[in-house]
Amino acid sequence: MTINNRHKLKQARRWVVKIGSALLTANGQGLDQLAMRSWVAQMVALTQQGIELILVSSGAVAEGMVRMNITRRPDALHDLQACAAIGQMGLVQAYETHFREHGCKAAQILLTHEDLSDRQRYLNARSTLTTLIEWRVIPVINENDTVATDEIRFGDNDTLAALVANLVDAEALIILTDQEGMFDRDPRHDSAAILLPEVRAMDEGLFAMAGGGGVLGRGGMITKVRAARFAARSGCATVIASGRSDNVLQRLAAGEALGTLLLPDDDRLTARKQWLASHLQTAGRVVLDVGAVKAVTEQGRSLLPVGVKAVEGQFRRGEVVACVDESGRQIAVGLVNYSAEDSKRIIGQASDKISEILGYMSDEELMHRDNMALT
Repeated sequence: MTINNRHKLKQARRWVVKIGSALLTANGQGLDQLAMRSWVAQMVALTQQGIELILVSSGAVAEGMVRMNITRRPDALHDLQACAAIGQMGLVQAYETHFREHGCKAAQILLTHEDLSDRQRYLNARSTLTTLIEWRVIPVINENDTVATDEIRFGDNDTLAALVANLVDAEALIILTDQEGMFDRDPRHDSAAILLPEVRAMDEGLFAMAGGGGVLGRGGMITKVRAARFAARSGCATVIASGRSDNVLQRLAAGEALGTLLLPDDDRLTARKQWLASHLQTAGRVVLDVGAVKAVTEQGRSLLPVGVKAVEGQFRRGEVVACVDESGRQIAVGLVNYSAEDSKRIIGQASDKISEILGYMSDEELMHRDNMALT
């Protein structure tokens, strides 16, 4: 397929970068400090170019195995959790040291599947991450292996990275691995394998081409394909590329054709709005005045509390709520930024009064235009 979409990476302003265990630990020899220093320098350079960046890093279990002289990844969950607890110390210390060399602040975040499946915890995680981004702090995210159970583990940090990309509305997911990209067959077993420069993330045929994982990680190309599909659902493009390529992140940001670009079928905003519009069930309704209806439907603006006349139903922050005009006609659906109880207290009020009324302000808008779809 002809490469003609690399410009989308140049335009992306929010990236999630995922680095795998095999890269970080030099295939089991311990944390590769020189490589980490290079990746950190590249990430700092990207932030200086105006790119907002979140790092999802594997390596805790692998580093713990190295420290404990364990040569094969344990099967027992408690052994994995112990390795993660040991290795996480060295992993975070290394990142802290390298980011500090550039005068850049970083923050550690450990997540479990429950954090992203429970709506309130999902929103709390989102708020924390967006705040860190606003403060120009780079979040360093890993799965919380020390408390995760078999039932709630992500299974691999590729999946975690994709869910984080959805969580923060990232436009690009960069998966750095020890392979040059995705091939039409496993290049470790077939020297005639051909690198795929650009594919559709939702192409079902990709699974047949993907191989397995290595001794240190849980991933493999098949989990990267799955991650790209997760990311594509919110319009996020994914690149699978070699972390060992010189200045790989800088070159990708410049639009160079490295690795494999897996494209979503729709752009980020279109995909999100299609997802919203597909919700047949809503948790409640807000009644808009004439001015708010015009602002939302004709001017593409966010819904402010001042334009809402009534709140109906019981809903929590982050649930899908219908917007109706004064005759009851539905005009839009969207993700609401305040619960029904709090919404009732602020409707009809200017946004600068929210903090005074509620004692806090989550957002200036009752619904942001990016989280609304006209119906």
